[in-house]
Amino acid sequence: MVKRLFGGKPQTDTRSVDSARGRAAIEESREIVVALDREGRVVAASRRACEALPELAVGRLLPDSALRAVEVPYDANGSRETLVYLIEPEDNAAYDELRSGFTAAVSHELRTPLARLMSLLETATLPGEDPAVLVERAKLEVEEIGGLIDDVLFLSELETGREVVALGATPIREIAEQVVADQTESAARGDIALRLDVPDGLEVPLRPRMLRVVLENLVTNAIRYAGPGARCRVSAERRDGAVVLTVADDGQGVSEEDLPRLFERFYRADRARSSRGTGLGLSIVKHVVTSAGGTVEAAGSPGGGLTVRSRFP
Repeated sequence: MVKRLFGGKPQTDTRSVDSARGRAAIEESREIVVALDREGRVVAASRRACEALPELAVGRLLPDSALRAVEVPYDANGSRETLVYLIEPEDNAAYDELRSGFTAAVSHELRTPLARLMSLLETATLPGEDPAVLVERAKLEVEEIGGLIDDVLFLSELETGREVVALGATPIREIAEQVVADQTESAARGDIALRLDVPDGLEVPLRPRMLRVVLENLVTNAIRYAGPGARCRVSAERRDGAVVLTVADDGQGVSEEDLPRLFERFYRADRARSSRGTGLGLSIVKHVVTSAGGTVEAAGSPGGGLTVRSRFP
């Protein structure tokens, strides 16, 4: 975005921009955005930022009431500055409520594996127990905790813009082949048959890592919840001027009540609550796809499997 606004060329971790053009671009931006110097003082602000924050003034520090969303460092005529995107002040209360709810949900999700881990450690001290077996089970709980923390941090990076989703286009087939190969052993343990049906030449506007994240989460979700004997198909096609990436299984499916909530953070259907997983996989998928300008939807029914389609323009 900085390059598009200022016409600058990347230089390692910063971006060189023409100062005059940069200031004009910021002032005319439709975003609530300001530019700060090395000391954190405002050097330029968009009209929306000035309207949203009346106390905002060039040469002064950013007001404490300003809630930062994304920060992008760059060089302006040899001086280090930072482009800061802000959240609408009236949205602060809603943001705080959402953040509090998210913190509570994370705490709740961590409590379960921690309780199981504590129980295993206490059991290991009892006479007649096999410590080696209990240690292996304890390792699984630690891995689940680590997975949850990793997903929370990754989702946070996506939402704050620190993790770039779209940067050029990536061919689907090669990444899909890698994901299916990596998941083959896990699928075999769950008695799930994986199938790949992606033609050459199809691309999506995602970085390779982001495409892998989408496919890994969708395939893992199918392996975890479709049930023994199910088949999972990864496919892609060009339809109505868009590229449609689909991961579908013919397993247990989900109820109509669960479908609209599948992409919510930490949401898991009743039958999925006993399975391991962070409950963030589909939320991450949705955020990656929508950040790249796409849409994602889920369809299915009890006993009719689950199909997740990601559509990219």
